Amino acid sequence: MSQMAVSAPPSAERARRGIPWATADRWSRLRYKFDVKGAPYLYIAPFFLVFLVFGLFPILYTGWMATTRWNRDLPGSEHIFVGLDNFVRLIHDDYFWNALRNTAAIGMLGTVPQLLLAMWIAHLMHRRLRARTLLRMGVLVPNVTSVAAVGLIFAELFGRDFGLVNWVLSLVGLGKIDWQEGTWQAWLALAVMITWRWTGYNALIYLAALQAVPDDLYEAADIDGAGELQKFRSITIPALRPTIIFTVIISTIGTIQLFTEPLMFNPGLSPTGGDSRQFQTLALYVYEQFWSHGKYAYAATVSWAMFLIIIVAVGVNYLLSRRIRSTT
Repeated sequence: MSQMAVSAPPSAERARRGIPWATADRWSRLRYKFDVKGAPYLYIAPFFLVFLVFGLFPILYTGWMATTRWNRDLPGSEHIFVGLDNFVRLIHDDYFWNALRNTAAIGMLGTVPQLLLAMWIAHLMHRRLRARTLLRMGVLVPNVTSVAAVGLIFAELFGRDFGLVNWVLSLVGLGKIDWQEGTWQAWLALAVMITWRWTGYNALIYLAALQAVPDDLYEAADIDGAGELQKFRSITIPALRPTIIFTVIISTIGTIQLFTEPLMFNPGLSPTGGDSRQFQTLALYVYEQFWSHGKYAYAATVSWAMFLIIIVAVGVNYLLSRRIRSTT
């Protein structure tokens, strides 16, 4: 029978290698502390590095640009400090307020019906239906479609002379509508585009939240004879309240940054949002000032205004959510 090799105890191994006990013990404690306390920060460090380069630095750099007179037609103007003059000019800029009004109107027309429809679709997909997986994949198709392609297709659908929407309206005796020229018409068309694109995405978010709702609640409602609308109002909506707050905040941020849809909806792809700026959004206004006019400092000012508007909107949503949560 062969003799089994027995490993030396750690103290004997340290002594054989000439490592003092105190030094080895100290290094062991340091490695343990790094593994427990330092390693997690090392794992998440790539995210913060990426955010620092592509998030925080652009915000700070744009803020510095907003305090200068940087203009493409004025060489050396990037070094001219003007303080808050650009923000004072922004307050008196009618085009800025027009873009803000358009953004808010399109957001309201597109977000409210979208979230209500998404909740209803999630409620239906939560039931025991055939091919549920196929249906859940299908509602996500509009979101994964190229937004540029969606904008071009909807621009054709809402065309004045040969658009499918006007053709359907003509079948019921309604005249042709110039969707690109009218203010309310353009808002409605863009809202339909946004609703079509993001409803399925929000429906899957609501569906994921509904998975945590006990089925016993719906079974008890069925026993009590509750209808689908009553179950949706009494069970689904209260269960989705935290998720609704999240989707409202995300939709608000997305609305303020709305760019591709109105750009593609304009036949000439002009950032003015129509001849009368009837559907120019804040993002389009930034694009116009920066690329079309070369007013880099003023474009940065509008960008910072958008950033502040997002902070205010998120803060208001947060306060409202706390108030709703405290009253329930």
